[in-house]
Formats: sequence, structure tokens, C-alpha cells
Amino acid sequence: MSLSQKDSNKYPSTFTVDNFSSTTKLASNEVKLPMGSRDTINEKEYNPFDHRQVDHPTATSGALIHLLKSSLGTGILAMPNAFKNGGLIFGFVGTIIVGILCTHCVQLLVAASHEICKRSKQPVLGFSETAGAVFEHGPKKLRGWSTTAKLVVDIALVVTYFMGSAVYVVFISTSIKQLVDYYQPDLGWDAIPYMFLFLVPLIICCQIRELKYLVPFSFLANIFLVTSFAITLYYIFDDMEHIGEDVEYVGTINTIPLFFSTVIFAMEGIGVVMPVENNMKKPQHFLGCPGVLYSAMTCVVALYTVIGFFGYMKYGSETTASVTYNIPTDHVLAQVAKVLIAAAVFFTYALQFYVPMDITWRKLLRDRLQPRFHNLGQVLVRTVAVTLTAGVAAAVPDLEPIIGLVGSICFSTLGLLIPSILDIVLRLEIGFGWMKWRLYKNIILILFSIFALVSGSYASILSLINEE
Repeated sequence: MSLSQKDSNKYPSTFTVDNFSSTTKLASNEVKLPMGSRDTINEKEYNPFDHRQVDHPTATSGALIHLLKSSLGTGILAMPNAFKNGGLIFGFVGTIIVGILCTHCVQLLVAASHEICKRSKQPVLGFSETAGAVFEHGPKKLRGWSTTAKLVVDIALVVTYFMGSAVYVVFISTSIKQLVDYYQPDLGWDAIPYMFLFLVPLIICCQIRELKYLVPFSFLANIFLVTSFAITLYYIFDDMEHIGEDVEYVGTINTIPLFFSTVIFAMEGIGVVMPVENNMKKPQHFLGCPGVLYSAMTCVVALYTVIGFFGYMKYGSETTASVTYNIPTDHVLAQVAKVLIAAAVFFTYALQFYVPMDITWRKLLRDRLQPRFHNLGQVLVRTVAVTLTAGVAAAVPDLEPIIGLVGSICFSTLGLLIPSILDIVLRLEIGFGWMKWRLYKNIILILFSIFALVSGSYASILSLINEE
């Protein structure tokens, strides 16, 4: 590879949402050493960290902030409802356990990426590239599954973020509905008309294809989100003399699966982990103790546990799918919080939508259309995709079941199941440690992810049927 080619293939200078895709930018920016080159022959053990080319690498503190930002989203507002389904004590312990499991699975993915980068002599790999390379450099009998593994991860990313966009539509519509019902109680609309009322603005925003033009939206969304969190916390901790009334300590067998699904939905941010790690100035600081991963997830688990615990203690059986629905609508401050959270979700939608749209366009559509039709194709596909998310939201207009479905089906697969399987394949040739303890540990993780998937989906669907 010539020097000019290397210069043109440098990695993104900053962490951006396009890196959320396992293949966006990363696939086209792989810097491979030519086989037989002096570097390849003389290097005893390839160190991918020494070969990464990042224009403006992210400092360790910056990576920590990025990881916190990716994990602290609107899902935190659903944590009191998760405690309602799990019970106060079970929810407290369960949230910590789920946090540990999610963190460990992220560690498995990053460690697998590091190991497979050494084997394949590539400086950086995304999520799906890691999955494909693990099989490609694994046992001979499994190498034929490399392309399938990569495709499965891409599909999982598309479905996960697409369904997450549908959750955003539900969140926006139900938040605005509360305010309209307060000021115009005679209108009597349910949530569905509001979904399609916001459809045109969402379609327009999602026509923006360059992420640099979405930065102002992200900036506003962060400000609105932090402000609404602060107001919500004020109402949670204000006037708590009724603590302990109408509070269950352990949920029922029918509601505990919803607890796990909601917590997994709220806590999982595995789609952004590899981009954060790939852009670090000192990627060796991502893992380890203390490291970026464990420091960030400790803060996330602690905050989620506090919000869920005290939010459920405050509102008891009246706790709703989002704690912002519990704060009094007749207070001006509460109305500000509801408007801000709806605006924050609205401005975040285009960023959430970018991931599945980017993968779908590059993998399925771009090469099938002639270049002169690319612009029109982008407009049509983006319009149809946004409309489909609104259609999914309209089909499941209740926030709690759709969060349960997305958490159980999407995030349990992407965040728990796939990393565990990759670790097993990776270790088939290097061993599983003393008495194969890593194998049994991964099997337990796989069984837990399947339990979360099946039971959470069943409980969510059953909840929908009962509401109808």
C-alpha cells in the first residue's frame, strides 16, 4: 500500500454515531499489512495498537465520557417501572447482576476483537467484522460460517436500532399527549394520531445524511435530556414521606421477565463500544481495573439502581412506563420536563435512525441502484423507513411492552448471546482454562440470554393481549 493510500485511509478523527454501525467507516478503513512485508515477517507478535492510525485520537477521559453518554439514555426513565415489575429488593439485586453481566459481555467482545486483530494482523475491527473474523480464524469446521456470523450481527444491529427508533416514536407521542390532554381534555386523541403528526418532521430530519450536520441536534438533545433528568429527580426526592406504601419487595413470575427485559434495554450500549475503543489514544486503558469500561459501567449501574429504587419507592404501584409520566402535569416545572424530554428524544431520533439506515443502504441498496438514482433512492428509502418505525409504534403504542420486546429480543441477543458465542469459538483452539470454567460460564450466559429473550417476549406479548 502506498503512502498516499495510507493517508487516505486514516480513521475518523472523532467519535461519531456513524461508528455505531459495526461496519460503517471501519470496514473501508482497515489498514492491512501486506503479507510478506518486512513488518509482517519480522514482528513476533502483531500488536494492533501500534498500527492504528487515528487523526485525532480520543483521550481516556473522552472515551469514558462517550461510553457514559451512550449508556445513559431515555432508558433510565424506565428503571422505576422495571423495579415495579421486579420488586424493590429483587430489582435492587437484579439490576446489579444484570449490570455485571452486560459489562462482562462487553469485555468479552472487546477482548475477542483484540485477539482476532492480532491473528488477522489488522489494527481495528468493528462488531460484525470481529464476529466474522472470529469464525474465519477459528477451527476449520467453523470457518465457512464467517460470512453468516458477520451478516447476523449486521441484521441484529439493524433490527435493534430500528426497533429503538420505534420506541422513540412512542415516547414522543405519549409525552406530548399528556400535555395536550391537560390543556385540551375534550380532544380525546389516543397516542397514534400524535405519532403520525410528528411523522413529517421526523422524515425531514432523517433526510440529513452527513453526521456533522446532526451535531447541533445532538447538542440540544443532551442539554434537554440532562435538564429533564434533573427536574425528574427533584420530583422523585421531593416529599417522600409516603415511602414504603404500596411497594412490593419481590415481583411475580409473570412480571420478573419484564424486569430483566427493561433493565437490559436501558443498560445495553454494546453497539457503540467498539467505535469508542477503536478511537482511543491508549486503547489498552479500555479494559483492566480501573479502566474505561469498568469505571463507566460502575457509574451507570449505580445511577440506574438509584433512579429505579427511589422512583419505585416514591410512586409504588402507580409507577408508569416512564417516570416522567408520574410527575404532576399541572406543575409548570413538570410540563417543562415533559416537553424537554420529548424534544430530546425527537432530536436523538435522527442519530438513532442513522445506524440501521447506513447498514441497509450500503449492504442492500447502494450497489443495486445506478449512481444517478442514489439521491432519489436515499430519499425514498429514508421516507419509507421512518414511516415503518411509526407503523411499528402505532401497532404497539404502549411504551412498557415495546421496551420489553426490544430489550428481550434485540439487546439480549446483541449484548449477551453473541459475545458469549464468539468467546466460545475463539477459545476452542486455545482452551477454556481450569476445568473449562470459561466454557461453562459462557453456557450460563447463553442460557440467561435465551431466558431473557423467550420469557421477556412472552411477558410483553401477554401484556399487550391483556391490555386489548
